[in-house]
Amino acid sequence: MFNEYPLHVMLENLKHQVYKASLKLLEQGLVIYTWGNVSTIDRTSGLVVIKPTAVSYEELIPADMVVLDLEGNIVEGTLKPSTDTNTHLELYRNFKEIGAIIHSHSEYATSWAQAGRGIPPLGITHANFFNGEIPCTHPLGIKQVEKDLELETGKVIVNTFLSKNIDPMRIPGVLVYGHGPFCWGKDVTSAFDHTVVIEKVARMAYRTLALNNVSPVEKDILDHYFFD
Repeated sequence: MFNEYPLHVMLENLKHQVYKASLKLLEQGLVIYTWGNVSTIDRTSGLVVIKPTAVSYEELIPADMVVLDLEGNIVEGTLKPSTDTNTHLELYRNFKEIGAIIHSHSEYATSWAQAGRGIPPLGITHANFFNGEIPCTHPLGIKQVEKDLELETGKVIVNTFLSKNIDPMRIPGVLVYGHGPFCWGKDVTSAFDHTVVIEKVARMAYRTLALNNVSPVEKDILDHYFFD
């Protein structure tokens, strides 16, 4: 389908990256069954590679990955793309620095999302990766859910960051109310690291607040560890 050999090679490489990250999510216990999804984008061509929907991780192969343009048109692949595709595309369209996105249903981060609470920065571990509170979006209304749940989810994430003037590369993750975490980065590796860390800091914050109702780390301390 592709006339330019380098583009074909690049897409095959991205398919393998998405495939490997998907398996690592399973290995880390961040997903079960067919939950979660991984995507990445080639900004030069504007093409997105994403995990297909309803395929178990044990059965997944690199060739299963679906290639789309930023409008959601399938360019390559025989399977249906992830049900969260429109959320990924909305983030790619609005945040040009993002190179990869990972969505999981990891236990502690999802617990914060279901509680409708952002994860406060309570220590250095948080500050090393997230330069402030990891926000939780507000709930979607029934009209938004019925209209296009995944697209509206992307919109509410974008609005959360724009309305609060949050740099998505300083806080590379979000909790979607009642749903779970979405994390991103400049590439698949960094997006995966943020996905692992958001679950760790969610667990530590939960346990910390159970022990003592401490205050978040001060902004200058956050900046020191994030930019150091």
